[in-house]
Amino acid sequence: MRILLATPLYPPDIGGPATDAAAVSAGLVREGIEPLVCSFASVRALPRIIRHLQYVLKLLSRSRGVSGIVAFDTVSVGIPAMLVATLRRIPLIVRVPGDYAWEQGVQRFSVTDTLDAFQSKRYGFRVEMLRAAQRLVTHNATLVLSPSNYFARVIEQWGIPQERIKRIYLGIPEDEVMANAPALEGKTFFSLGRFVPWKGFPLLLELLKRFPEWHLVLAGDGPDRSTLEEKASSLGVSNRIRFLGPIPHDEVMAWLARTDAFVYNTAWESFSFQVLEALSQGAAIVTTRVGSLPELVEDGVEGVLCEHDDLEAFVRAIKSIETEPALWNKRRAAAKQKAAKFSLSASASETANIIRTVCA
Repeated sequence: MRILLATPLYPPDIGGPATDAAAVSAGLVREGIEPLVCSFASVRALPRIIRHLQYVLKLLSRSRGVSGIVAFDTVSVGIPAMLVATLRRIPLIVRVPGDYAWEQGVQRFSVTDTLDAFQSKRYGFRVEMLRAAQRLVTHNATLVLSPSNYFARVIEQWGIPQERIKRIYLGIPEDEVMANAPALEGKTFFSLGRFVPWKGFPLLLELLKRFPEWHLVLAGDGPDRSTLEEKASSLGVSNRIRFLGPIPHDEVMAWLARTDAFVYNTAWESFSFQVLEALSQGAAIVTTRVGSLPELVEDGVEGVLCEHDDLEAFVRAIKSIETEPALWNKRRAAAKQKAAKFSLSASASETANIIRTVCA
């Protein structure tokens, strides 16, 4: 069986979508399914409308003889994949990584509501157009894959019947490769992700102010980077922050293995590959209790869960890392045990079985 994977990014591109698509592709090969990859990054440099038309043509060309299409988002590749699947009369499976309309609304159109509140409200024309596009693709999909139980409930609110939604957790390879461990100076917080409002990176700068002996290492990039740099300067902590920019996956794993604390103040998560990777490396995890994160981290067992932007709760958790090392050694061990339940082989096997059923 041959399956076309329509993905926003794919290695050598760096980022969560690239890592996810590569993991799925490798897993399908092991399950005896031949994946053909078509990355949107190959046309991203073209003008806006032209690149989408070019991507449709690429999907049409690559979809000859395939049994179905798996799209890794709902808009940038989801809409072209829906059109091609319709023309080819083959099944479309859509993996929904998050609520694209809400994300764009927060970044570009002054939406301030949480993701959960967003589901029941109405906004301006551009946000509603994005919401309509997202729902059009998922309504026309043969099956919709959710990365968590939490987000499956969100997708149901889009009008998708429960029987057409399947939850498949992401997985990590059992033979994970790491780069050489980085050299660290003093105690270090580590965090990563896109520098966007809902990731809550400003709180980490406040933590540096409260812990003058610690350093902060941030991996990733995004539209809020300059804002973070200005805030760091105003707080007088710039000399204790290291911006790595986007880094390869093996380097991420090396930082997670060496950091004194993985701190992740996110306001929502459909599924956090970052937290799963932190679990796998036995990091001391301090994060939020939002979205799907309680499905990954049980408060007090594998780490500590705080309310988003609750500075005092994060401060208490970091202090406990300093004062209760034995307790945190138990949590680090429990984190590794929890990560073992989210293996790539199990995720790939489940995905392959669904593809065989849907695309037979």
